[in-house]
Amino acid sequence: MATKYAGKVIDADAHVVETERTWDFMDPSDEKHRPLLYASTDGTGKQAWNVGGKIRGTTFNLTREQLAELSKKQGFDLNLSPAGRDLDDVQARLDDMDAMGVDVQVIFNSFWLTAVTDDPAAEAAICRSWNRWMADAYSKSDERLPWTCVLPIMSMDEAIVQMRYSRENGAVGVMMRPIEGERLLVDPYFYPLYEEAERLDMCIAVHVSNASPAVFQGMKSAYDKAASFYSLRVPTVGSSLVVMMSDVPVTFPKLRWGFIEVSAQWVPWIVKEVRRRGRKLGRDVPEDVLKAYNVYVSCESDDDIPYIMAYAGEDNLVIGTDYGHTDISGENDAISTFKQREDVSPEVLQKILSDNPRALYGL
Repeated sequence: MATKYAGKVIDADAHVVETERTWDFMDPSDEKHRPLLYASTDGTGKQAWNVGGKIRGTTFNLTREQLAELSKKQGFDLNLSPAGRDLDDVQARLDDMDAMGVDVQVIFNSFWLTAVTDDPAAEAAICRSWNRWMADAYSKSDERLPWTCVLPIMSMDEAIVQMRYSRENGAVGVMMRPIEGERLLVDPYFYPLYEEAERLDMCIAVHVSNASPAVFQGMKSAYDKAASFYSLRVPTVGSSLVVMMSDVPVTFPKLRWGFIEVSAQWVPWIVKEVRRRGRKLGRDVPEDVLKAYNVYVSCESDDDIPYIMAYAGEDNLVIGTDYGHTDISGENDAISTFKQREDVSPEVLQKILSDNPRALYGL
């Protein structure tokens, strides 16, 4: 018989899809940096953002008709209302969550998965508007839409200012990419950010992404079926080992880390590597690696959870639906599917669906 779970559910990875309204929160003096959305004229419905003269395609702004067609192709109902997905109607989002059996969604952006701009002023303006937009949505959500802020990494003082504003307005974490420009996450340049995140009780949420144009292009597959696995997923996984093998967990012992939307099947490999490398270096590496380093990982509904828990333990796995996206990670029925697994005990369900994300995001 399938395991039953009726407790509170926290979706640890959901998305909002940016629209032109996202940038309505810019200061008048920042309007020159406003991203512009263009639609193709070839009948495909594809859209792209123009950010300071650089064109960035987007595949998430789908109409109801396109969503219905994609649902047939993928074999399950994508269960999205565009108004809820784009947060043009916060109540529509909450209604979708109710239908999915989700009490709280932690919101990530769709815009910062790759590099956005190399202009510090533009970065600051775009981040500021996005954070204000999410603060506005959160204020209408009855605290059901906590979010991860985006920061102008090139301007650390401004990043700290925006982090504080975001925390005061519903943000529970800082979304970062495994490579930020030319810097890895262990670069001391980020230490002021980590110190402030620790003080504010915000986690660092490393979402699948890659903000190094050179690395992204060098690892990008020419074959559509491979898509972003090498250029986005692999760097995200690798960054978890880089963080755990660095001095960062010791320097910031209370700082929590989430590695989001890259499955959890890699956890045994990385944990084994950390232990092995630690022994070689003469380090005292604890058996419960993830717990010791405050690292949380989002799993998928079809991951081999018993095997993963042999390395991860029960307290550091979360799960997300990727609501809002229609790519390889999109699984709006992830929660209902996961609830029915017969190889996961009710106690573990309680931890993955509620207790662990509550701990990661400080909810």
